[in-house]
Amino acid sequence: MSLLEILHYPDPRLRTVAAPVKIFDQALKQFCDNLLETMYAAPGIGLAATQVNVHQQIISVDVSEKQDSPHLLVNPTLTLHGAQYAGEEGCLSVPGIYEPVSRAERITVSAANPLGETVSFEAEGLLAICIQHEYDHLQGKLFVDYLSGLKRNRIRKKLQKQKK
Repeated sequence: MSLLEILHYPDPRLRTVAAPVKIFDQALKQFCDNLLETMYAAPGIGLAATQVNVHQQIISVDVSEKQDSPHLLVNPTLTLHGAQYAGEEGCLSVPGIYEPVSRAERITVSAANPLGETVSFEAEGLLAICIQHEYDHLQGKLFVDYLSGLKRNRIRKKLQKQKK
């Protein structure tokens, strides 16, 4: 396995809408393993393929403390349930920035696993929030898009300054 390079905001490649995965093969399985390894090494609790410049609908999520409950979701679809909950979010592509974002408290997820088998489950709390966050990446959306234009510009300038 190998670590992948994570793109950082405001890289325009983060705005690419991901395409559905059509071929489930060993290369996909290997990429999913690398995505998961990169997420753990970062360290993070979620990572979308878009964040590593692979524009396919794949996300990895693991909110467990022991990093022993990974979800690898291919071509996910979400159904939102319940009230909106505003919680602080961060992102591996927007390092060091944490802001409140409003998300659904519960979701139903339907996806394929890396072998092409259908998986479906309900999630709530941190797992639901993390999956929604990563799903946004597949749509070319970042959590900073939920913030005011003023805050977004400040964050962009701060990250560009840190890069220099």
